[in-house]
Amino acid sequence: MRQRVPASAVLALVLAALTGCAAPAASESAVTAPPAGAAFDYQLGAAYPPPDGVDVVARDRTAPAADGVYSVCYLNAFQTQPGELDVWPENTLLRADGEPVIDPDWPDEVILDTSTETARTTIVGIVSGWIEQCAHDGYSAVEFDNLDTFTRTDGALTLEDNLAVARELVAASHRAGLAAGQKNAAEYTHELHDAAGFDFAVAEECAAFDECDAYADVYGAHVLAIEYVDALPRPFADVCADAATPRSTILRDRDLVAAGQPGYVYERC
Repeated sequence: MRQRVPASAVLALVLAALTGCAAPAASESAVTAPPAGAAFDYQLGAAYPPPDGVDVVARDRTAPAADGVYSVCYLNAFQTQPGELDVWPENTLLRADGEPVIDPDWPDEVILDTSTETARTTIVGIVSGWIEQCAHDGYSAVEFDNLDTFTRTDGALTLEDNLAVARELVAASHRAGLAAGQKNAAEYTHELHDAAGFDFAVAEECAAFDECDAYADVYGAHVLAIEYVDALPRPFADVCADAATPRSTILRDRDLVAAGQPGYVYERC
């Protein structure tokens, strides 16, 4: 789930990263993954006061960190957010036959080109500025979405291309004092952990797709899992009772609306 980001805000970050004027990184400090088995909430659609008892909250990077809890900052690091296309440098956009390659599942997002060192350097520079802003805003960790874009490019990109970027982004997170989270891409968990150094995972619908073990085998109890009410494979109580289900598992509405809004759903194991 991704939010629309104002183009003006993106442009400011892009220019800062490319001109070397981004805010200085925080002093490197010990990195702490989200508490194992913690009560969790996923608030990418809208920020709202965490439910009682929640210890970990994930929000979009454009939202403030939640007060008094471990906060995870969402970054769409391997393709553009809606409204960003015109502000990303041309060399960072993957093209086929001269046209930008659009993610087939997200028709307003263009895949970033990780195939060349020049493009990778530019992408890392831009996203590193966002990482530093997350640290400045009080987040404890970042999660990087769309690590598996290479699977949607007909071979134009490879796992190694995306790993090269991921490795640099994890290093930038650690320099900023933030833990780095792998978002989805269950089938590449071992590679992402071993080659890039991720500290924990954020998994959408791992119960629905029978993927929870792939994350747990690598990250143990440091897995934050979200199931969606419109795609539950069985009653949520049964999902929670399954030994393969991460302890930090929640049930949310697909649009991740704020508490009190129509359609809002929140339950946790």
